[in-house]
Amino acid sequence: QVQLVESGGGSAQPGGSLELSCAVSGLAFSEYYMAWYRQAPGKDCEEVAGISKDGARTRYGDSVKGRFTISRDNAKNTVYLQMTNLRSEDTAIYSCVAREGDLYPTKNNFDAWGRGTQVTVSS
Repeated sequence: QVQLVESGGGSAQPGGSLELSCAVSGLAFSEYYMAWYRQAPGKDCEEVAGISKDGARTRYGDSVKGRFTISRDNAKNTVYLQMTNLRSEDTAIYSCVAREGDLYPTKNNFDAWGRGTQVTVSS
């Protein structure tokens, strides 16, 4: 059974930091391109960040560039999202997504999607 379990969400003040983790089981983690997506109330699901199988390539959504960092530990089957300089507009449910191979997971092309963890940024 494939499981993607996110953790680390919670509340933060504007300008603060949080680190999300996604523990993956039931698939060959090192063979999967991993990504983070977020969904805010009333808004479309948004691409946040992605990382290739070996961690050599990363990509970020324009709204988080320079503030968020994605990383992975293939020995621990875990992908991380370090979020700094948080803004109120970062408030959303953050989910990790997996796609086998070398292509970035998209909303229409993915193999597994986690249930998500809530991040709330407010003063």
